[in-house]
Amino acid sequence: MSAIKSARKLIAADPACDTARTLSQLVLALQSEEVFDLAKLYELDLPDFDLALGILSEWRLARYYAGKAKLFDMSYQVKSLSSST
Repeated sequence: MSAIKSARKLIAADPACDTARTLSQLVLALQSEEVFDLAKLYELDLPDFDLALGILSEWRLARYYAGKAKLFDMSYQVKSLSSST
């Protein structure tokens, strides 16, 4: 399974968890070409850190990958949830 698809599933399963928020912030930064604090990746446990690296790799290799849009949408929803709490 691709990292993008795995991240989307992880975020959808528990959008309020720290990992989902970090991955969502990463995706939003990649999409908007804004700054992302790499130190946040080091706070992830190893499997989630590897997932984040997979997202970076897939994002770079397949910039127009169709699954990216779904992940971006889910990440934006998480950001909206975070803002309202």
